[in-house]
Amino acid sequence: MSVLGEFRDFINRGNVIDLAVGVIIGGAFGKIVSSVVGDVLMPAIGIVMGGLNFSTLAVQIGGTPEAQVLLKYGAFLQSVVDFLIVAFCVFLLVRAVNSVRKPKAAAPAAPPAQEVLLTEIRDLLRSRG
Repeated sequence: MSVLGEFRDFINRGNVIDLAVGVIIGGAFGKIVSSVVGDVLMPAIGIVMGGLNFSTLAVQIGGTPEAQVLLKYGAFLQSVVDFLIVAFCVFLLVRAVNSVRKPKAAAPAAPPAQEVLLTEIRDLLRSRG
C-alpha cells in the first residue's frame, strides 16, 4: 500500500476526525473562557480588591534600566484562572457524558456445560419417580 493510501485510511478513521473537531471546538471555547476571565471576572475581582488591575501587576528585577527584567505575574494569575475554568468545564462535560453512558447490567453468565448436564440428569431422575 502506498503512503498516500495509508494516509487516506488514517484520515478516514472516525477517531482522527473526532479529535480534529474536538481541538477546533476546544480552541474556540478557550477563547471564550479567556474573554470571560479577562473582560468580566478579573475586572470584577479587581474592583472588589480596591481597583486592582491584574493585567498590570508585575515586578521589575535588575539594577540598571538596560538589565531589568519584567515579571508579569498578573498575566500569569489570569492564565491560571483561565485554566481552572476550562478544566472545570471539561470535568463537568466528562461527568455528564459518563452519566449518560452508564454501563448496562451484564447478563448473567451461562452455567458451565457440566452443570447444565447434571441439572438435566437430576430432572430426569426426579421425573422417573
